[in-house]
Amino acid sequence: MKSLGPARTFIMMTVVLDAMGIGLIMPVMPSLLREIEGASLADAAIWGGVMSMVFAVNQFLFGPLIGNLSDRFGRRPVLLLSLVVMALDYLVMAVTGSILLLLLMRFIGGITAATHSTANAFMADISAPEDKAANFGLIGAAFGIGFILGPVLGGVLGEFGTRAPFYAAAALAGGNAVFGYLVLPETVTDAMRRPFKWSRANPFGALQMIRELTGVSRLMLLYFINQVAFFVYPAIWSYFTIARFGWSEGMIGLSLGAFGLSMALVQGVLMRPVVKRLGEMRTMYVALLFNLVAFLLMAVVSNGWIAMALTPLTALGSMASPAMQGVMSRATPDDQQGALQGAISSAAALATILSPLAMTWVFARFTRAPEEIYQPGAPFMVAAVLTLLCLVLAQRLRARTLQPQA
Repeated sequence: MKSLGPARTFIMMTVVLDAMGIGLIMPVMPSLLREIEGASLADAAIWGGVMSMVFAVNQFLFGPLIGNLSDRFGRRPVLLLSLVVMALDYLVMAVTGSILLLLLMRFIGGITAATHSTANAFMADISAPEDKAANFGLIGAAFGIGFILGPVLGGVLGEFGTRAPFYAAAALAGGNAVFGYLVLPETVTDAMRRPFKWSRANPFGALQMIRELTGVSRLMLLYFINQVAFFVYPAIWSYFTIARFGWSEGMIGLSLGAFGLSMALVQGVLMRPVVKRLGEMRTMYVALLFNLVAFLLMAVVSNGWIAMALTPLTALGSMASPAMQGVMSRATPDDQQGALQGAISSAAALATILSPLAMTWVFARFTRAPEEIYQPGAPFMVAAVLTLLCLVLAQRLRARTLQPQA
């Protein structure tokens, strides 16, 4: 078998590219959609919401399918084919002048970016039992790097034209495919290969398990609502900052990168000592309050530098989701922990499907006719209302089923 060091590097690069899939094009999408359609910013936001939804739907639907295909045909062909198709997808997006073809490419892009489970499977194949956690941590770190680098790179390249990020993404995906062809071994042997079954590729299986999980269905609803609210940032940020501050693609990319970096620092460095001091339930309350304040301020802020200064506050709100996951994990029996994590992943995926459609529709409704009501920050008001609902639900849950930790 080939040296596994380069193979690990390839896997991490693949995960980085998956994570960059949305962020890379976010800064240029408003300008690109207006360029293709000759539409207003409000109409561009609607199209952007539809494309984000289509991308997220296919990541949700095809993740289990691609993972099971890799069990049958091997990790190597699945990963390499996904990268080749991804490169072609970005090339078509770089040259197309059709909104429908752009939508089709986002549809295909969601499928090619659904290889996270296959990357995890490869890492499990090559890892000794004592190394699995550390190697899975590398994949998590790679995803975080892609989440930060994507919008920054997209914003910088966007200054050279709306198509430049797509050419760069195509080159990265194609180059990584060549690299993988040279270094990636096949880890699925005949002894471990299993036949493909549609029942194992059902993406709704985890959601069906929610009813069977003891005492967490209401907590799952709380988690879902919070995810819908928090996704307001990637859903409308590019459009909101153009409408409110007149930002360029470069500034949008840098602001999204700063947000991603702040989230990584909060969750990777601050989360552990905060939970240790406050407990998971109180951490959840505090984070929801941070979100509520941040959403209300974003709804009315009129200065771009003040919006940037609010980045640490918005990042502190990101503690809510992992705190909720911790509360749910404590309320779930040990023999149901796997089912719980699957249900959490499915709930988060559904939130990323719903939120772009809802938030971009609200943005379009309050920016399409400036002479009537012009309020680009309206989606943040919606997010604030949803967060207030989360706080009410959390209080009721504490009173009925859970007690905050001492």
